[in-house]
Amino acid sequence: MTPKRLLIAGTNSGVGKTTLTMGLIAALRRRGLRVHPFKAGPDYIDPTYHTLAAGRPCRNIDTWMVPPQRAVALFTQAARGADLALIEGVMGLFDGFSYEHEEGSSAEIAKLVGAPVLLVLDVGKMARSAGALAAGYAHFDPALPLAGFILNRCGSEGHYQGVKLAVEQATHRPVVGWLPKNAGLHIPERHLGLVPTDERGELSDFIARTADLIETYFDLDQIIALAAQAGTPAAEVSTEPLFSDPRPDPNRPKIGVARDAAFSFYYEDNLDLLRQAGADIVFFSPLRETGLPPGLNGLYLGGGFPEMHAAQLAANSSLRDSIRRAHAAGWPIYAECGGLMYLTEAIIDLEGQRHEMVGLVPGLTRMQPRLSSLGYRLVESLTGNFLLPKGHTTRGHEFHWSRWDTTADSPAWLIQPRRGSEAPRQDGYAEGNLIASYVHLHFAHDPRIATNFVRACHALAGRNPS
Repeated sequence: MTPKRLLIAGTNSGVGKTTLTMGLIAALRRRGLRVHPFKAGPDYIDPTYHTLAAGRPCRNIDTWMVPPQRAVALFTQAARGADLALIEGVMGLFDGFSYEHEEGSSAEIAKLVGAPVLLVLDVGKMARSAGALAAGYAHFDPALPLAGFILNRCGSEGHYQGVKLAVEQATHRPVVGWLPKNAGLHIPERHLGLVPTDERGELSDFIARTADLIETYFDLDQIIALAAQAGTPAAEVSTEPLFSDPRPDPNRPKIGVARDAAFSFYYEDNLDLLRQAGADIVFFSPLRETGLPPGLNGLYLGGGFPEMHAAQLAANSSLRDSIRRAHAAGWPIYAECGGLMYLTEAIIDLEGQRHEMVGLVPGLTRMQPRLSSLGYRLVESLTGNFLLPKGHTTRGHEFHWSRWDTTADSPAWLIQPRRGSEAPRQDGYAEGNLIASYVHLHFAHDPRIATNFVRACHALAGRNPS
């Protein structure tokens, strides 16, 4: 049975969606509700805050990288056992892959999963005009289940009451909560967005203070009642895993997954799909551990902030030696973005300092003072590799502030253009058992990716060079 559910959306990025969603999760848990958090779109950092508040992993729901019916199926599977599923939207409510349609937007996700929407308005510099803004969102898509509004950064109680009146008169929908401008809630940011939770230390007090404010300024009873009005998901979905549970196997392969402050960008569904395809996941830290865990048969190096920890990664030469031995022994090694950076010869930081890395991928990674690449990517396997045969396509996302300088000519992917005037471009490095690229793939677009990864590791089961 699908639980109560809500989607917290915004008129645009930066209106406070993440902080409000995190605080609402914590406040609802105080009511004794089991809340399962979700994040619309490809973001990795916002979910870390929701995971802490909920006490269970936040999962992405993305209807561009993953076929919509399968995305809803993954949502339904993950939400089982929860009392309420709370989804934080992405960018503005109607922003997605295209200017012409809703694909990949919070609005599409809300309709697909039947989630009523609470729209966050930043009214810090608005009065009655907030009613016009709210009315535009309320009437833009009549099929959208827009249930109410949240007002952020109100200047005073009187300001809140005035804006509330304007919004409710213009939309005939309730304002269910507000926060004052001086609430003192701020999550620090840097080049890839919010600073991840594992770099901020203990956050229990911050989460508790946010929940206190939500309890003070929000009508939680009304919010729970609106969540109970959730409709039936628009897509027929299966509650069965994408793979049947594998039979007991004494040689079940083990995939080592780098996870620490330097490498934390993973889709939880990717890890689940690898488990369902027959692998065990073993986490390790390239920052702290001097060698790879015993018994591994493959490596998955995700994205993150290796540039922020480059000196510590460079100092851990014994772990880098272990990865080189694993590569020499034929282990399948898959690296995304930060993982690619770590596998190059060195990272050059913004001060020009060189930090030695693993050296399995030819070339250097240079940090840039501005964004290098951002957006969804349709990728094609150029020559065939252990994830995808030649010519097969899949989908992912790219977001980085570094440049890979190399003369290597062994690209992993051909990235197809989003517009007809653009040309395809090559990306990444694929050589033998190694695949590295800036693109983060979502394995649920084509579950064969997880199957192929596990099969490649199974062929190496029992071999460990470390």
